[in-house]
Amino acid sequence: MQKIIFSILVTTISLFASQYSAEEANEHIGEEATVCGIVASAYYAKSVKGEPTFLNLDEAYPEHIFTVLIWGNDREKISKPEIRYKNKRICVTGMIESYKGIAQIILYSKKQLNK
Repeated sequence: MQKIIFSILVTTISLFASQYSAEEANEHIGEEATVCGIVASAYYAKSVKGEPTFLNLDEAYPEHIFTVLIWGNDREKISKPEIRYKNKRICVTGMIESYKGIAQIILYSKKQLNK
């Protein structure tokens, strides 16, 4: 039931969310929105707690300006995102947060991702 509600929520947000570039995202912390850009760098930190995958849009790490964060337990839903999306344009929808001054959206579901 929670997955159904989450899917409906993501779909609804996608339809009505504002869309920003990776550069603009930092000005919209706390908003539900869609952020688009080219995956300039991608890294799967398998040996780090939580096994995060980082997709950095428009600027590569360490000069990154926006990150899509995918936790290890959600990776299987997306299938090797660090390979699949590298150098491709993507849009991700969700809550824009800030981590150490860098805007990010946490990706929980493939439904949040548009190519």
